[in-house]
Formats: sequence, structure tokens, C-alpha cells
Amino acid sequence: MQRSPISNDSLHLLPDPTAETLRRDQDGLEAQRTLAEECPVALVYNGTTAAVVMATPADFQDLALGFSLTEGTIENVADLKSLDIIPGPSGIELRMWLAGTSEQRFKRRQRRLVGPTGCGLCGIESLADAARPASHLTRSIIIRARQVESALLALSDAQTLNRATRATHAAGFFHPDQELVAIREDVGRHNALDKLAGALAANNVSATEGAIVLTSRVSIELVQKAAAISCPMLVAMSAPTALAVRAAQACGITLIAVARGSAFEVFSHPDAISG
Repeated sequence: MQRSPISNDSLHLLPDPTAETLRRDQDGLEAQRTLAEECPVALVYNGTTAAVVMATPADFQDLALGFSLTEGTIENVADLKSLDIIPGPSGIELRMWLAGTSEQRFKRRQRRLVGPTGCGLCGIESLADAARPASHLTRSIIIRARQVESALLALSDAQTLNRATRATHAAGFFHPDQELVAIREDVGRHNALDKLAGALAANNVSATEGAIVLTSRVSIELVQKAAAISCPMLVAMSAPTALAVRAAQACGITLIAVARGSAFEVFSHPDAISG
């Protein structure tokens, strides 16, 4: 994938991931507070806007690549020919050009999506798209029970943006032998996972060899995104929805959730957990 550089004249239009503001506490005392920034980001394929998400303005290349993979627009990095990051007064455009087969696939499954930070399925044109089945995954990893706690601790320690703002989600990739391989943060939990997927693909890291670790609850679209990059295991701090559990069971994903400290609950395919 080729990425055109942003001109120096446009650099000042890219917002920072954080912003400083004054606030008052309950006693009326004034102090500085670091806030997480968010801005509209349009994902544009071959001149057509496919989605607009509200996202933390960082890791744009990872977001473009990861969203394209987890939404099924492309099958691998080579399907994305180029990416231009275009800042503007109303937000950021991620202008991508697809290879021939991916362009045809995009046209067949074109979506109009406006995704605020709390929603990942708003505006889908078909009910079938919302509940699209995932291919059944072949799992080749086993994770020990104590490693679930290690993964959560490693993710927490690596959340620099959330430590500063207390306002962002994180998605990390935990390898049973290498521990935490990568992490991405965003105000949107879907964006965090997309950015992680893009980072893994850009660095040629196979998602089949570890677990995705999330700070959020698990809804159906997060299971779908994990399945799209063939990750066989999800670990989350909060609870899953019932539909997410059914989807994980159907596609072969081991779903571990309500994971706090050494305690966790396994909702699907528990044979991937050893003592």
C-alpha cells in the first residue's frame, strides 16, 4: 500500500489526540484537565464515502487498513493500492484506492454508515449485513488461565492515552509466548479494534496466533471484526451480549469476558483454556 505524504501546509489541520481545558471541581477550584479529542473521519474508497466514524485523531493508516479488513472490503494488504490522509476544516478523509477485485466487492456490498463512538452498525442498508455470518475459524492456540490476568494487566499498563484522559477504549493483541504485541486506543471501541487490526496487518502479524484483549463490552460487531482477521480468541473486561456469544460459538471463537483480576467467565469454546 502506498501512502501519499501530507503536505507541510496541511499538517496544522490534523488535530492532536488530546486537548487541554480548564475545569472546576466540586469545591469550585480551577485546574487543567486533559481530554480525549474526537473528530469525524470519512473512509472513502475509489471516490465513494463508505463510512464516517467519530474517532481519536491518531493512527489513521491503521484505521484505514483495519476497517477495510474487518468490514470485508479487502482481503489482504495488497488489495489496498494507496491511501491519502486529507485533513480539512470539518474532519479527516482517508482516501483509499482499491485493487480491481476489491473494487468490485466494494460495489456489491456498498454501505452508508455514520458511526458515532457508541454504535458500529448505524445505517446498514440490509438486516442481513448486521448479522452476517463469519467463517468458522481453526484454533491452534491454548491460553493458560493465569495468562488472562497477565494480558489484562499488560493492556492496562500500556494505555497511555486513557491514563491521561480516562476516556478511551483499548484493544491489544496478546501472544501466549510474546505477551502484549500491540495496542491501539480510541474513544470508540470499534475504532480501537480496527486500528489494532490494521497495525497487525501492516506488521505482518498473524491474528491466528493470539488473543484480542478489549477494555469494553463485547457486541456482535466486535466478534465479527475479530473473525474477519481470523483471531480465535477474545478477552474482554466487560460482559458480552447474547448475540455476541451465539456468534462466537458459531464461528469457533473462544470468548472470555467479565475478566477482572484473576476472575473471568468463559462463554464459548472453553477447551482453549488450560489450568
